[in-house]
Amino acid sequence: MFCAFDGPPNILRMYGNGYTVMPEDAEWMFLSPYFDIQLGTRQIIVADITKVQTSCGYSVPLYDYTGERDHMQKWVANKGPEGLETYKKEKNSISIDGLQTRLATIHT
Repeated sequence: MFCAFDGPPNILRMYGNGYTVMPEDAEWMFLSPYFDIQLGTRQIIVADITKVQTSCGYSVPLYDYTGERDHMQKWVANKGPEGLETYKKEKNSISIDGLQTRLATIHT
């Protein structure tokens, strides 16, 4: 789901199936140049969109973009490569709905 926080009000919902591409996957080399990959980047989500819907977005508030935060870069630098891998294994192996993630299979 995407919301317009400036300009004309609009909400965009996209439905479909997706899969993850990890840095260890061959597809990573093809996809990663399209993104600004940060040190904390864990995966790229590829989605096969089968349905798109829009709605008015009249109740979506207006927001002003004031810039990016640097918290992630500082946090990753503080963790270091080994600390980041440990964190991923401990915190990102199970999804919010209790399902095992691909991160769990790679970091075991």
